[in-house]
Amino acid sequence: MAAFAWAPAGVFAQNLRILGPRVQEQANGVLALMAYSVVPDLTSSSLSIKSASGEKTGIFMTQLGGGFTLSKSVPLYLEGAAAYSRYDPVFVASDGTETRRLPAKWNTLTGTGGIGWDFPITSELAFRPIFNFSLGTVASDLRVAQAYLNHITDRQIEFINGGRLDAYGLGGSLMLDWEHYRENYEVDVELRYSDIQLKTYGMDNPSLQGSASARTANVWARYRAPTGMKALDRPLRYVLEFSHSRYLGSQADILGFDRLTTLGLGLELDTSAHEVFVTRLRAVLRYVFGNNVSGFSLGLAASF
Repeated sequence: MAAFAWAPAGVFAQNLRILGPRVQEQANGVLALMAYSVVPDLTSSSLSIKSASGEKTGIFMTQLGGGFTLSKSVPLYLEGAAAYSRYDPVFVASDGTETRRLPAKWNTLTGTGGIGWDFPITSELAFRPIFNFSLGTVASDLRVAQAYLNHITDRQIEFINGGRLDAYGLGGSLMLDWEHYRENYEVDVELRYSDIQLKTYGMDNPSLQGSASARTANVWARYRAPTGMKALDRPLRYVLEFSHSRYLGSQADILGFDRLTTLGLGLELDTSAHEVFVTRLRAVLRYVFGNNVSGFSLGLAASF
């Protein structure tokens, strides 16, 4: 014979416990996931991993960024990137007789800046050290659930108090930049190693403070050449891209892979013959693959 006991929501809340990983451990994992976003990186600039079952997490990440050197005479390098991610872990609350799912989705916003200087090795090759800094915030959908669970005292869910976690990052990058430009084709190659240390701040409880390391080694290459056609009074170019990233910090293996490779094919439109704000527009279809992951993405870019 089956028995069912009903209890008011307040009673359920007073006696509930969180099943599965502690929320604070998940919060540390979110900080590690933030490490993907704070490093400017083509291969992880757009990721979407769907939940395969109710017990697995889903994540969506996208990043917009760029960089440039002021001039040959003033080789100051500036870069910036903004990223958004949504992480969907699964929490189940139980009072011993009843279980309920908690809305624990986290939204992460990060911004990263960089200031560097180009030291020429040859006329086409430059060594570029960069100082990087970043800010990030994680806002939880559990802020909404707080009204429903307003009697909870279990320390496992202390992270949801205030509904957010803030972090900052300091670090740097080392880059080799090769620009081989000829009349009929252009080649760009970058080798980069980045190391940014993330730490939480503004947390009243020291036990809720955390840290993560964002360390990435990356090689990126682009080849551009005319297609033989013209558009807007300029040659229409085709674009070939390659990028490979190895994740060496806290983000390594947190999503089941420690490296990603991207192969891209696209077209580039030269608008410099007309008085418009941008000089080039690119659309590139990319195939991304790595350990246990693969997919496609469409990238849009502009040069100024």
